Amino acid sequence: MSHQVCLLSGDGIGPEITTVVQEVVKAAGVDIQWVPCQAGLSAFEKYGDPLPQETLDNIRQTKVALKGPLATASGKGFRSVNVALRKELQLYANYRPARTLKGVPAPFDDVDLIVVRENTEGLYSGLEHTVIPGVVESLRVITEVGSRRIAKFAFETARSLGRKKVTCIHKANILKLSDGLFLDTCNDVAKDYPDIQYDDCIVDAAAMKMVMNPHQFDVLVMENLFGDILSDLASGLVGGLGVTPSGNLGTDAAVFEAVHGTAPDIAGKGLANPTALLLSSTMMLKHMGETAAANQIESALFSVLEEGKTLTGDMKGSATTSQFCDAIIAKLGTS
Repeated sequence: MSHQVCLLSGDGIGPEITTVVQEVVKAAGVDIQWVPCQAGLSAFEKYGDPLPQETLDNIRQTKVALKGPLATASGKGFRSVNVALRKELQLYANYRPARTLKGVPAPFDDVDLIVVRENTEGLYSGLEHTVIPGVVESLRVITEVGSRRIAKFAFETARSLGRKKVTCIHKANILKLSDGLFLDTCNDVAKDYPDIQYDDCIVDAAAMKMVMNPHQFDVLVMENLFGDILSDLASGLVGGLGVTPSGNLGTDAAVFEAVHGTAPDIAGKGLANPTALLLSSTMMLKHMGETAAANQIESALFSVLEEGKTLTGDMKGSATTSQFCDAIIAKLGTS
């Protein structure tokens, strides 16, 4: 079966790691017609728009996209393309698994948890304005509709993957109305899933518990900003952003991405680690029904990581991006 997928190569190391994904997916026998799309700094420099309408139209048509890292300046410049993509396409659910991989140095063994993040509301939406010079107001909007659909997504994800527990992360002790609404909605949704354990945890306590004993968590569901922070924390538990995938899902489209930075210091030098984007691509393949190929790619990747002979510099190896790619492809025939 042939598929059409939008490819947003991204900035910095983005083009290098997306090339690896294309080669590995092709070697696994999946027929994908990649539709090149512009976004990020390169699009802004070329078109004066970091997210051209044509890119949005293409994603709406294919319904699936794979995205490399995009550059976003802090405190100035154009608004985050990631935020714009999620809002324009209503990609309300961010799905971030964090799993320990053999061969990848990490603070803990056998971590296997999933952060489910509401993707379109809260402070992270960037609804802010200057009241008077020197005074800025940011709006944190939480709705019952948004809270209910992300809670349901978390429980459905847990059930489909055979997970045992969902934990609602919140700050309802202080933000009694906004996080109170989020917590109350999660509590209500939980009643429809008696087969899944459910509890809740205040966000600061959850951060402490995650770094002390991450094994006590399974699926965690939270609002946007908390999810942005704790999903990166979860990545740190298993080796960093370079080895953790991410998917943004909505009713009509899905965008899978690497969540690490553009690494401009090593861009074009053949030193980039494509693991995170490759794992995001296997999430994408499963979403598209190509589960067998996704499992084959993961098996080959994990074999290379565990073997430890062909690793990139960030994983304490000396292999180039191309050598790492070749090693994975070589394992495909034996996985």
